[in-house]
Amino acid sequence: MKRTLLALLLLLPTILFGQINTERVMIKGRSALYFEEYILAIQYFNQVINAKPYLHLPYFFRSLAKLELDDFTGVEEDSNQLLAINPFFVAGYQVRGLARIQQNKYKEAIEDYKEALKYEPENVPVLNNLSLSYIYSEDYDQANATLDELSRVAPKYTAAYLMKGDVALRQKDTLQAIANIDKALSIDKYDSNIWGARGQLNLMQQNYAQAEKDLDEATHLGGHEASHYINRALARFHQNNLRGAMSDYDLALDIDPRNFFGHYNRGLLRARVGDTNRAIEDFDFVLSVNPDDMMATFNRGLLRTRSGDFSGANSDFTRVLDVYPNFYAGYLYRMEVRKMLGDNIGAQQDELMLLQMQIDKSRGVQQDKGEETRKRSDKNVENYRKLVVADKDDISRNYTNELRGKIQNKTVQVKAEPYFILTYYADVSEVRNVIHYHKFITDLNARQVLPELLLITNQEKPLNQTEVNKLFKLIDEESGEIDKNPNDVIPRFTRGLNFFLVQSTDDALEDFSRAIELDNTFYPAYFMRSVAKIKQLDYQKSEEKLTNELSNSSVVDYEVVMNDLKRVIQLAPDFVYAYYNRARLHFDLKDFPAAIADYTEAIKLYPEFAEAYFNRGIIHIFLGNNKEGIADLSKAGELGIANSYSIIKRFRKTE
Repeated sequence: MKRTLLALLLLLPTILFGQINTERVMIKGRSALYFEEYILAIQYFNQVINAKPYLHLPYFFRSLAKLELDDFTGVEEDSNQLLAINPFFVAGYQVRGLARIQQNKYKEAIEDYKEALKYEPENVPVLNNLSLSYIYSEDYDQANATLDELSRVAPKYTAAYLMKGDVALRQKDTLQAIANIDKALSIDKYDSNIWGARGQLNLMQQNYAQAEKDLDEATHLGGHEASHYINRALARFHQNNLRGAMSDYDLALDIDPRNFFGHYNRGLLRARVGDTNRAIEDFDFVLSVNPDDMMATFNRGLLRTRSGDFSGANSDFTRVLDVYPNFYAGYLYRMEVRKMLGDNIGAQQDELMLLQMQIDKSRGVQQDKGEETRKRSDKNVENYRKLVVADKDDISRNYTNELRGKIQNKTVQVKAEPYFILTYYADVSEVRNVIHYHKFITDLNARQVLPELLLITNQEKPLNQTEVNKLFKLIDEESGEIDKNPNDVIPRFTRGLNFFLVQSTDDALEDFSRAIELDNTFYPAYFMRSVAKIKQLDYQKSEEKLTNELSNSSVVDYEVVMNDLKRVIQLAPDFVYAYYNRARLHFDLKDFPAAIADYTEAIKLYPEFAEAYFNRGIIHIFLGNNKEGIADLSKAGELGIANSYSIIKRFRKTE
């Protein structure tokens, strides 16, 4: 439930502060928050709070940033402050309630939501999360009463029926649970989450064939949700379709590379089909995240035995037996491994322990009951061969917060690769680590006129505290250099870049424009001015609640961006990232033919340009040209963009 109220609540009106500098800092903080730079956002809100501690909104927005960083105690403290200043601010109760739910403080969360309803009795998110709090506190009568009110206020709000189904299931009323999910489907048959919930319910009822059909619909409509593939893998497993199950775990891990269930269960299935080395890799990952997972440790020991790594297997088995000293299979397999290592004394000791355990059967651990799956919390080591499933069977847990994610992503399930920028910091992908290159940028780095190496990337990295502090220091240093050499383009461009990275977009635009005045052939300034303007417009659109139409001023602004990118292409016709960004802007403006033309040109210049293939493929899919789209996505996947494959799988059936 981490994706929270952020997107909607960022649309709250900006209030006027007494001093223009305070207002600008507040805007910078909200911009950083919108672009998910949470640590940076907190720094800006700190400045406003220090200057004007009597304002409630800085506390509120800082609490949102802390919520995204899982600092739930900090959220409560900020919410307490803002509600002391303004006890009528409903969003403050909402955010504090969310933080309390995350800490299992359901009684306190209920009080927050009830207080909020005094001021806004038909607030859908508040009713939603009040219902959730009642469910988690097992007060099912109040949950049903609140959900009935939610359905009255918002008759087409499908999440209410999913939660009603969840309550029915907890009360062992399967027929009512099915009826509620079917009601949700009658309202919106294109919601992947509803199909996923029905598939999950059928899984729980062991209706595996029907579960797979439901989850087929869920993955087709919502190919970006790893949970749908995880659940369909279980449905396929129970129908002895091991290859299909492993394929689904592959797709789930393409979407969520750190998914525990994907790695653990895929490791078990790979072991079953003899894919030993890759099974070991899966359990290596599980143990890198949780070194104390003894069942994963034991499974890895078995696989190491199979691969001939007897020393590693012995180490794994010994770790398990230290925790489970009565584990019969542990001694049995370790005895064999010790024999292979020539440790006859150790093997004899294990053999004696096995004989003793056969005599004294009462010392044994509870035996396996024969089910094919186990709950994640199950610590019975005898169940090491079983696939693992989530502890809770609630069917609403993924669908109870309709405000997660950015506004522009709520109706777009297939997201294009983002714009390219120049920066010092880039996020490192676990799957691909491509170094984007252009000779001019390389030469600029070689001259060592910039404080850090300049990178070309479309994977912006959220800044940590050290990086934030460093950038603010660099801004001060560059300001001093500009005072000394006002006609030097480099310090002006560098300060603009630093302002851009700390979300001070207006200042960045001013510096980039001044750099262009100083040297109208310095194309990086045009390029970064275009990116900064796009970012500014993106934030402004969220503030103005624009969805389908652009204001006249925005149209003019986008023309300015286009002109800057056109100038970059004139100055550096081999700089493929200008073609890519112009195509990406055409994409956003829904000028698909122009976008395809620019992506095609970028690919001509750089035939291994994965992001261009990916975005061109998405456009073809949007236009109904599935054959061309799948071909482009296949190439993007080959070049390392893993999400390509889940999209291909989703749309291949309509090819």
